[in-house]
Amino acid sequence: MTCRFLVTGATGKTGAGTVRLLRERGHAVTAFVHRHDRRSAALAALGADVVAGDLRDLAAVTAATRGAEGVHLCYPVEPGLIEATATVAQAAADNQVATVVNMSQVSARRDAVSNAAKEHWLAERLLDRGPFRTTHLRPTFFADWMIWGWSDEGDGGVIGLPFGSGRHAPITSEDQARVIATVLDDPLPHAGRTYQLYGPRETDHTGIAAVLTRVLGRPVRYEPMDLDAYRSGLLARGLPAHIVQHFAGVEDFAVAHRDDFHGIGQFAVPNPVQEN
Repeated sequence: MTCRFLVTGATGKTGAGTVRLLRERGHAVTAFVHRHDRRSAALAALGADVVAGDLRDLAAVTAATRGAEGVHLCYPVEPGLIEATATVAQAAADNQVATVVNMSQVSARRDAVSNAAKEHWLAERLLDRGPFRTTHLRPTFFADWMIWGWSDEGDGGVIGLPFGSGRHAPITSEDQARVIATVLDDPLPHAGRTYQLYGPRETDHTGIAAVLTRVLGRPVRYEPMDLDAYRSGLLARGLPAHIVQHFAGVEDFAVAHRDDFHGIGQFAVPNPVQEN
């Protein structure tokens, strides 16, 4: 059966992949984007109806959800998540949307030190109270972020991060898009569920550097950093304070990763394939 779905954050890597998969399955898609640009033009070329707007604009979101069977909600690490979630929830309720697939994060919890992580936990609870089926997705680090902290060193590179020997299992944006599209396409088995998303292999950043060395054909090494130096470096690069507070200044992100992701709950992978 052909349905219409609203995909927010549609020019992002998971959003764009979700639009493509839903279109391949024959569904109509409204792609909600922040602005019209070459990325939104690519979505239009796939046959999506592209709408530019702000997820905190109730009128715009209400119009975009009209006729939608399901919504994928994805909001960036920026202030305004709770307002955007409330706006989408109200619009979805007004238009009798049946399903909301919510992109949360692995560190979302009530007592998170990260403002962003705590807001994701609150956003989950807000959506749980809506008159629609809800599925929460909590991805670990994206494989796309493997060169986060990269700096050139001669013919190779250095990955400088404050994560010590912490291990995790990165997941690709493409695999996340497959999960999102599958849940939207067949939501009943997933209603009320929260899924932690992770890749097939768990490793530390020394292992990640080894993989990059092999794939790039260039020497890459991991250099653990002091957390304060990492925070200062992010601020010096001009990153917004909200992102820096989330990435570097929180127990449930940098410190937990630095000490040991595997086995402490937040980033643990059930029965992982481990690489050294």
